[in-house]
Amino acid sequence: MNMQTKTTDKRSLRIANQKTVVGLIEQMKSEIARCLPKHLTPDRMARIAMTELRKNPKLQECEPLSFIASIMQAAQLGLEPGILGSCYLIPFWNSKLGKFECTFMPGYRGFLDLARRSGQIISLVARSVFSNDEFHYQFGLKEDITHKPCVGERGELVAVYAVAILRDGGHQFDVMSKAEIDAVRETSKSKDAGPWVTHYEEMAKKTVLRRLFKWLPCSVEMQKAVSLDELHEAGIQNIKAAASEDFDIDFLVDEETSEIDEVSSTDVKEDLKALINKNKSESKHIQEKEIDNYKE
Repeated sequence: MNMQTKTTDKRSLRIANQKTVVGLIEQMKSEIARCLPKHLTPDRMARIAMTELRKNPKLQECEPLSFIASIMQAAQLGLEPGILGSCYLIPFWNSKLGKFECTFMPGYRGFLDLARRSGQIISLVARSVFSNDEFHYQFGLKEDITHKPCVGERGELVAVYAVAILRDGGHQFDVMSKAEIDAVRETSKSKDAGPWVTHYEEMAKKTVLRRLFKWLPCSVEMQKAVSLDELHEAGIQNIKAAASEDFDIDFLVDEETSEIDEVSSTDVKEDLKALINKNKSESKHIQEKEIDNYKE
């Protein structure tokens, strides 16, 4: 297959996938609306989803149902994908299926938002420590932490920490060295791509927040975000199965035909099958036409 044909195939796939996603989002607005918090509407979530899809070509190559499942997970947690870093939609190559799949990952700001929404935490901050800062902490019977950032050149990142002030008057904090953060990064499936590369400091802060969460009074949403994030980092997150647990749509897909294998609603199953197969057919037709034109 020459380079021109490969480019044509990718373009056709992206066109077909975008059309499928648009149709799926429209069909599933009621499911999305069912779990959204008050500050988000289904229309806003749909616009955000399409913006993320259009600006990232690799997301356009992802299997559409995995993209929809990721959006529904973001909707359930009330987190907006995008530049604010609340959560990320990350394309990964699934070698078993021979296609890209979209996975959902909560971000640093998303963790802060979920913690504050829980109602049990008055204040929660995560900060970076650099080599020229003054930084001391101790655990034990007299826990204490002091951080005085250097004015001017702060040097290299050496640690991150998170502090939570609880509504009952207590507090919790945790500290992680850069070596500890890098050890976590090394176990991540996305260590060489995505936010670990583009937003390292925020990922480091999120890592210490995630560890601190285990000591905090957590809401269901916080627990779910931590679980999804840990599974994603380990590379074993099945976003369609995760979404299936919370919504009326079962995202199980036949691995050989890539068609929907099981859906909880017969009507939805038939509608989704028709939509996906229609766009598959259109994609194939576009590919054949463009290849023929190229040969001429």
